[in-house]
Amino acid sequence: MENAAEVAEPANAEAEPVSWCPSGAMDRPESLVLGVRSQDDGSVAYLDEPVPASEVLGMVPEGIEPRRILRFASHCESSCANRVGTECGLINRISAVPAPPHAAAVPRCHLRPRCKWWQQTGVEACHRCPAVSTLMLADDHLGNLVADPATTQEQLDSWIASAEHTAQA
Repeated sequence: MENAAEVAEPANAEAEPVSWCPSGAMDRPESLVLGVRSQDDGSVAYLDEPVPASEVLGMVPEGIEPRRILRFASHCESSCANRVGTECGLINRISAVPAPPHAAAVPRCHLRPRCKWWQQTGVEACHRCPAVSTLMLADDHLGNLVADPATTQEQLDSWIASAEHTAQA
């Protein structure tokens, strides 16, 4: 299969290359399945080759929210709620949370050459990307805080300090 990320290049050769969001929408025409949430800890196992979301969504059993089991990528949009100027505020918030103490190897990813997160924060994004979920659960307070575009750095710092204090007690 031809690399779908390459297929999505603008027709105008002088146009800027398309950046991809690795936490994208599942219902856009260019949407791809980035990976499957199949690890014991809920992290993403990345696909070797991109698969158009439109080819996969019909295979998800009725009653299962696709974002619970799949991670999607789509074009980075300037109108995104997470956009802060030319940067992605989501990866900035994700990067503010301390990384796991045993950072795994950087996963193989077909999006990396065009990934907005990679372009913005480099390998830091890749170490955190497998843990990102596009479906937030009600009991995941930190996940919801990070996902909320209105969350400030001060709010994240306060939550992290509180969690560290609670863990030490």
